[in-house]
Amino acid sequence: MQISTIAIIGGLGKTGGRVAERLKERGITVRAASRSTTPRFDWQDRTPWHQALEGASAAYVTFQPDLSVDWAADAIAALAKAAIEAGVGHIVLLSGRGEDGAVRSEEKLKAAGVDYTVLRASWFNQNFSEGAFVDGLLQGKLTLPAGDVPEPFVDADDIADAAVVCLTDPRHRNQTYELTGPRALTFRQAVSEIAAASGRTIGYETVPIDAFIAEMTAYGLPQETTDLLRELFTEVLDGRNSPVMDGISRILGRMPKDFSDYARETAVAGIWSVQS
Repeated sequence: MQISTIAIIGGLGKTGGRVAERLKERGITVRAASRSTTPRFDWQDRTPWHQALEGASAAYVTFQPDLSVDWAADAIAALAKAAIEAGVGHIVLLSGRGEDGAVRSEEKLKAAGVDYTVLRASWFNQNFSEGAFVDGLLQGKLTLPAGDVPEPFVDADDIADAAVVCLTDPRHRNQTYELTGPRALTFRQAVSEIAAASGRTIGYETVPIDAFIAEMTAYGLPQETTDLLRELFTEVLDGRNSPVMDGISRILGRMPKDFSDYARETAVAGIWSVQS
């Protein structure tokens, strides 16, 4: 299979940056495309899409803010069309588990006529170290509207490894995989493991979803974002996604990283250390 440039569409976030780094290590040319790059890529402005895709043999696509928003499916369909016109032969789409909107976006991609690989990922481990949960952990208590429903948190490094294999190995084309960690934990259990790994006392408190949304609204988050948060913490975390799946092992031939290993490695890096 001839690989020229691989486009990373939708930003260099938790997985996109990792995918780009791994591809470069393999000697593959990478074109990162986001609102801050040249060429520029913005999901709300389709004018420069062709420039971001032109000359690429494949693309890794992450969508912002989330594939469950109302306009995501149409955007993915338009991107697939633009990719075909630009000569892109394969799209690897990072999707979510248990989201009806994400499924609609996946179906649009599959119907477009371009080769695809769909990676449905659980909540990331890195949400605790590179995302919105860091401040609460540093302050000594994480407060979320998530109770005793377990989630098989998956590591962003495993997602990136899987995406790179799918981008470079044609055996994974036109497949859908569910990517999870090796076991499911509640948010409270995850915080306890972080506390143990970092040698700190960190609490966890469950709050009602309405109170959480009201607080986020007071912080100035737009309704599209708070609606998304409501869906993520109610429908997506209702237990439908608790089962552990084998997508990582099927793609990589190894087990995914355990949350305990992630917590120990991250604690050593000092992410959760409180500066005196």
